[in-house]
Amino acid sequence: MSNNAVTAAEEKSLRLQNFHITFFAIVLGMAGFSLAVQKVGGHDGKGILPVLETPATILVYITIALFVFVGLTYAAKLMRHPGTLAKEFNHPVKINFFPLVAKIFLVLSVAYLDRDMQVSYYLWVTGAILQFIASIVIISIWIRHTHFKIEHMTPGWFIPIVGSLIVPIAGVPHGFVEISWFFFSVGLVFWIALFTIVMYRMIFHPPIPDRLLPTLFILFAPPAIAFIAYVKLAGLAGHDAGLDGFARVLYYFSLFMFILILFKVQILAKINFFLSWWAYSFPLAAKTLATVVMFHMTHSVFYKNLVLFELAVLTLVILILIVVTANAISKAEICVED
Repeated sequence: MSNNAVTAAEEKSLRLQNFHITFFAIVLGMAGFSLAVQKVGGHDGKGILPVLETPATILVYITIALFVFVGLTYAAKLMRHPGTLAKEFNHPVKINFFPLVAKIFLVLSVAYLDRDMQVSYYLWVTGAILQFIASIVIISIWIRHTHFKIEHMTPGWFIPIVGSLIVPIAGVPHGFVEISWFFFSVGLVFWIALFTIVMYRMIFHPPIPDRLLPTLFILFAPPAIAFIAYVKLAGLAGHDAGLDGFARVLYYFSLFMFILILFKVQILAKINFFLSWWAYSFPLAAKTLATVVMFHMTHSVFYKNLVLFELAVLTLVILILIVVTANAISKAEICVED
């Protein structure tokens, strides 16, 4: 074997070793985008943009294929480099990305509610179990740790608990109402607690590093998802009483945070590309989905136009992310040592 061949093999092994858990953020972003397109497209020609029904189906299949690819690649990494799992799990930031797998299952379970209830059921059960395990393990580590500092805190810390807020969205249609309330309660209370800490960290400590600035978009995801979940749990969807006060608080707080972050886009646009850019995608999808629910409950033209605006922004962001990620892969700028 030539020296060049050996070098190429070593480089391939090194790139596999640096295939981080954060790659699942790409899958989650595509899952959220697929679901947003699906909900805007509607079902049986009854959506806001019925023309999106077929593209939504294609996107779901693309997302599943991507999930399988990333999952198998990460599994191959663990088999070839088993020590990297402990290294990532002990990392103060990367540990929060492990529950992404549970969130992907949960989002796909929602996507399959109108497609195949049996498939949706199995996806939901898998996602809920993984979410419960992840919550117990990671929160236990948070409580008794030896290496976390306030500088490590970013909105990315919401990831382990946001999955709990997704559980009721498919859990209620599947008949698991009390279990859904359980997860909703855990997710909501921990989001409030962590949001307080994140605000304290951003106001009174050094700025979040450029690499992690995209996680600011996560700030408006939890209230948006909580709004959708609460509407399901409280039986507000399609109810004559319409929205209640708490639902409005969740939605409008998410809307305010969305507007606030939009004022930071100029700063975010100047940072170099990192895989963390994919943190833009799922929160935008969650916000779009929340507005779709708001439109169906109010039938207001304002929310219909807001849906179209948010979907346009989400689509543009997804296209940009795909292009810059493909470019980074071609230049071997990702799967490198941090």
